[in-house]
Amino acid sequence: MTIDLDSMSKQDLLALRKSVDKAIASFEKRQKEAALAAAQKAAQEHGFSLDEILGKKTSGKTSVPKFRNPDDASQTWSGRGRQPAWYKDAINAGKSPDDLAI
Repeated sequence: MTIDLDSMSKQDLLALRKSVDKAIASFEKRQKEAALAAAQKAAQEHGFSLDEILGKKTSGKTSVPKFRNPDDASQTWSGRGRQPAWYKDAINAGKSPDDLAI
């Protein structure tokens, strides 16, 4: 199929460009879906899920709290990440981490 681009109007060319962009996006989407399906099948053949191989967390579980604010029991901290202000204040006031442990 040959298209004579020189004989097309600007509006026709823009419409053609839009159609081509849509076709390319659709093609890439189909290719990605096929690749994902193939990767999932290969992982299953080896007894794994794709998420396990990629190291993604399969459950949305959060870390278990290890410390509790003695002044407000609703404030907890898992011991991971940035220390909360209440924890820092308690440590600076002379309390030990064991005093704040749950």
